[in-house]
Amino acid sequence: MIFRILIFILTTLSLHGLSAQKKKTDTVFVYEKVIVYDTVYLEKAVASRTKGIQISPPKIKNQFIENRIFKVRRTRTERKTFFQSLQYGVEGGIGFKNSSWARALHSDKLQFGENLGLWFSKKVSSNLLLMVSANIYRWNSTFDLDANEEETYLNGFYFTKDNQPLLFQRFKNKHFEYTGQLKILYEWKKFRPFAGFAVNKNSYKMQFLVPENQILNKPDDFKSDKLNIGFSFGLQYQISTKISVTADYEQFSLNNLSLKNSSFDFDIFKTNNTFAERKLNLGVAYFISR
Repeated sequence: MIFRILIFILTTLSLHGLSAQKKKTDTVFVYEKVIVYDTVYLEKAVASRTKGIQISPPKIKNQFIENRIFKVRRTRTERKTFFQSLQYGVEGGIGFKNSSWARALHSDKLQFGENLGLWFSKKVSSNLLLMVSANIYRWNSTFDLDANEEETYLNGFYFTKDNQPLLFQRFKNKHFEYTGQLKILYEWKKFRPFAGFAVNKNSYKMQFLVPENQILNKPDDFKSDKLNIGFSFGLQYQISTKISVTADYEQFSLNNLSLKNSSFDFDIFKTNNTFAERKLNLGVAYFISR
């Protein structure tokens, strides 16, 4: 019994000694010391040693490279030619016409008409433009004289210079008119006041019975063929880049209203008077060139 107790005590002591001999884990701390070195540069003025020494620039031997580097091509600003700077377009409108000779004959009414035309313009300075225009007018009639239907101011027989008889038939002042104008326009913002000279020709027709084989039975026309000189002035307003409206006044001087026929030496109006012809027009111009 005592022996067993002794063995138990020794075994217990030996186990306690073994557990006491176990090594513990230690924590190791590592420290790193970083040292940063920097360099500081100080500037100091140094006397130049190249005084009196001429240094020539390097020469480029290759001529092709030299041309490409040092020679710059000039770029010229192309100027517009005459036709490229020319503006052109079409126009149309309405108008009223008054002729003093028509008032003396029969009527004091204003003639109503329509017109179509072409125009060309070119700037001659920053604000001045030169314009050329050509128009065709068609004027409606304000009176009709027909000897077959009524007694008129012109009814009766007339005789040529070689005494050939002519019998008046009919006449009305419905006619075509051809007009050309040269204008100078001043451009201010959207307004263009203008003034210019004009030339026109009216195609009036008067019908007579003329002799044929010594018998007075052939109707023939006597027409106007004179050019008349006049002037015009007005105002143009630009609505957009393509469209403008125009209002103008025209006046022409008619020296002796003349109606003639190439086959007969005769003129019904044997006057030395100068008649005035006045027009008021309102039109719309369209710019084709813009």
